[in-house]
Amino acid sequence: MKRVLVVDYSQSGQLSEIAAQLIAPLRDDGHVVHRETLVPVEPFPFPWPIVDFVDAMPECVQLDAPPLKPLSIAADADFDLVILCYQVWFLSPALPITAFLHSTEGKRLIGGKPVVTLVACRNMWLSAQETMSRLITEAGGTLCDHIALTDSGHPLATFVTTPRWVLTGKRDRFLGLPPAGVAPEEIRAARRFGQALAAALDRNDETTGQPMLSGLRAVTVNPRLAISERAGRRAFGVWSRLIRAFGQRGSWQRRPILLVFSLYLIVMVITVVPSSLLLQWLLSPLLKSRLEGLRARLELPSGSQAFNLEKYDQSR
Repeated sequence: MKRVLVVDYSQSGQLSEIAAQLIAPLRDDGHVVHRETLVPVEPFPFPWPIVDFVDAMPECVQLDAPPLKPLSIAADADFDLVILCYQVWFLSPALPITAFLHSTEGKRLIGGKPVVTLVACRNMWLSAQETMSRLITEAGGTLCDHIALTDSGHPLATFVTTPRWVLTGKRDRFLGLPPAGVAPEEIRAARRFGQALAAALDRNDETTGQPMLSGLRAVTVNPRLAISERAGRRAFGVWSRLIRAFGQRGSWQRRPILLVFSLYLIVMVITVVPSSLLLQWLLSPLLKSRLEGLRARLELPSGSQAFNLEKYDQSR
């Protein structure tokens, strides 16, 4: 019997559903799971008013997270494995998970522990995961596995369906586009990760520092999106510093520059992103080797191989 800490924060409830699927097999196998749902002192709304949404960008990018309410466990509680379930905001970890990783309590809980990260988002999570990996290392944890569940819709379609869901709470089919979010069958299939982790804990594999979720198609990377992410990350870095120069989050002094940033986002989505994807498609024969190398690196540590799916994925 092992002790597992699962830390999560979900606005829409989607990530909570996935975390529940992951946790169930661990408990069924007799392991003790403590689920810690992060609660910001000042809650983030859902659906998100447009002004509040864009106003969160600078602090997300600069990792300047607001405080959390006290955790329900002591900072010196001991666990054999830590699972961090997080969302992505503006190509960065959502502010509540950043607050946890920056906190004294969070650092003590994951220090010296094997860590698994789980993200559920639209499709652009690579920059956020690089940040998560760095923060985990700085806290003394060891990242052993990563799980990424994404919206299976076309990248251009999700630029419409995801903002609609975030800003209105509606995620159904819209203008012929598919529903937003991770598909229900993919959420149910997340049980395979809990099954594999339970078996790994039974074998003490968490002590090796090696991946425990290999062969389960835990991570599938589109390297073309990685290139677009890097460009977006640089742009958000510039905008975040500019907006913060006008005042703190929530201040009226930021409203005019936030309006300009909102217009920039719309123009970028309509023009720059499609142009970038088209250019990469046209150049794909020349970039094939580079993109494949990038894919292999970004899919670490768990990878996109599927050789263990029949063993653990009961939904197939």
